[in-house]
Amino acid sequence: MTGGRRRARGDDEGSILPLTLGYAVLAIVLVYVCTCATSLYIAQKRLDAVADAAALAGADGFSLTLVDGEPHAILTDDGVSAQAAALVAVTTAELVSADTPDGRSARVTVATGWEPPLLSAFVPDGVALSATATSRTALR
Repeated sequence: MTGGRRRARGDDEGSILPLTLGYAVLAIVLVYVCTCATSLYIAQKRLDAVADAAALAGADGFSLTLVDGEPHAILTDDGVSAQAAALVAVTTAELVSADTPDGRSARVTVATGWEPPLLSAFVPDGVALSATATSRTALR
């Protein structure tokens, strides 16, 4: 009977190693996917900031006109586009569109791509990102 217990105990030796390796691989994959998700989130936030800055710069592309003795700021598509393009040119983003829907607001859309830090089967190879921002002139 003692010999039977020894044999049963001997069969269990070493079976914890594959389980430990499996959990280690799972933990590494989880950390990698979380790192990629954080990288994607930060890339989108940076692109949002570029769109905001470009829209603000585009809203400064106004021309002043006098109407009944009062100054009015009028935005044109060309003025918004020129100002936004100058700002976006110093970034890695691409200017998709810059226009004024109503003559008082500047609407800018920028785009870029995101690549994961390391290539893997667990995350996509690349993601296209875009951001749109609107800014109004302070003058009437």
